Parts: sequence; C-alpha cells; structure tokens
Amino acid sequence: MTVNGGLSRVIAIIRLPSATDAVRVGEIIAGAGLTAVEVTLTTPGALDAVTALRAALPPECLVGAGSVRSPEQALSARDAGAQFLVTPTLRLPVLAATDLPVMCGAFSPTEIETAAEAGAALVKVFPAAAMGPGYVRELLAPMPELKLAPTGGVTADLVASYAAAGAVAVGVGSALVSAAVVDAADWPELRHRAHAFATAAAAAWPT
Repeated sequence: MTVNGGLSRVIAIIRLPSATDAVRVGEIIAGAGLTAVEVTLTTPGALDAVTALRAALPPECLVGAGSVRSPEQALSARDAGAQFLVTPTLRLPVLAATDLPVMCGAFSPTEIETAAEAGAALVKVFPAAAMGPGYVRELLAPMPELKLAPTGGVTADLVASYAAAGAVAVGVGSALVSAAVVDAADWPELRHRAHAFATAAAAAWPT
C-alpha cells in the first residue's frame, strides 16, 4: 500500500466492538502520523466505518478493510470505499476479485511465495510473533524480492528489528489499539502509541 508514491510502513489494525469507536480511533491514529488504517470486517458495522473514515481523513491517508475472506466481502469493501484489502490467510479468490491492492496473509514459505506470485501488494506474515524477525530474514535469503509485512505481536520496540531483517512494513494491532485503551477513552494514550509507531518507522525506514 502506498501513499503519494511512498510505502506506508505501519498498517494500523482496528478490531473493535463498535463502528463508532473504530471511526474515532482511526481519526486519532491518522492525526498522530500513521497513514494506513485497516478496519477489520470482524468489527460490527466495519463497512460503514470504512466509508466514514474515507470521508473524514485527509487524502494522504489510506483506509482499508481487513479480515477479508471471500470475493463477496472484497467487493463490498471496495464499494464502501476501501482502498486496500487485507486477508488473514492465503485467499487467492480475494486477490482476483478486485483491482485493489491486497496485503495477503500467509505463513509458510510456500504460502508466502504463492501469495506474491498471485499479485499480493504485500505479504502479511502472520502470526509473526510465532517466529520473530529471524524468520523474515531467513525467508528473504532465498527470495529477496518478497515484500513482507509481519503482523501479530508487533510492538514499537520490534519495528527496527523487523526492518533490519528486511521487512518493508508491519501490521500493528493490539499493541496500538487495545480494548482497554478504547474502553477507557484514553485518547492521549492512543495518540502516544500511534506516535511511537510513527517515530519508530521513520527511524527504521529513513527516506
């Protein structure tokens, strides 16, 4: 996923019980400097949240739909205004369903190469926490052309390690948007977390 020709290094994942909260969280995250926001379809009213965020956020921010598992979901997300799609696993029909860029989930080397060959804009290495940055480095040794975005258990402190291993981006979920922070409406803490990820990414992938 790109913004103004540059790759978004942090894809912020919003998975919440409320579409209203998802919109509020997306606005705060974007305001803190993260330019790619993913609303998962497991969030009730996710498509409405995608539409609302497209209207609310500046043009330099991308809004996507996550947990997309079928062509029908892909088309609905596109129609709601999603600018990119994210799958949790290798879902080849989703890759073929629209012309939107897809961050396709995969884990094994075979799945990852298959996703890349099928046209994934990025390959979401998930769950990344199971293996860590070393796994990314080992994958890229024989397949250096892969564009990998580890997701799952990524903290701001790990961004530099994943970048050094060769990842081109990271997907960030609960370390950024946690239920506890949202339930408490602790927006200063959310801004702090988003800024920490934005700062870590800027240092890890200097332009």
